[in-house]
Amino acid sequence: MQNPFGNNNQDFFNNLPIPPNYAKIINDQGDIRIAKVGFSWTTLWFGFFPAIFRGDWYNFLVMLFIDADYYLVSVVFGWQWMFALPFPAIFFGFVYNYLYFRHLFHKGFRPADQHSQEVLTRAKYWK
Repeated sequence: MQNPFGNNNQDFFNNLPIPPNYAKIINDQGDIRIAKVGFSWTTLWFGFFPAIFRGDWYNFLVMLFIDADYYLVSVVFGWQWMFALPFPAIFFGFVYNYLYFRHLFHKGFRPADQHSQEVLTRAKYWK
């Protein structure tokens, strides 16, 4: 299969190419996760649902709590303009992928290959 992304980064699991801004991480049991590094458009548009689909229950609960707190404050103080401006979605769009990777690193995951390590180091996700 020809790599449509123009780099030599081939996924060894299915021999599928992964985009240059994605990283592959693995743990000692052989579990593999592939996720995007950088801004999370899915979290911006769909809120906490990407966390549910990834099985990331910790960050799901964090996002749910902050969203509920944001909208509770807007109702209590009568600031209806806050409903039109989704500040939590914008905030989590910028930080969710970072939070997802950091949580997996604390669970024992590490970069699976040199490309993933370079991408994660460049984005300051991996030290």
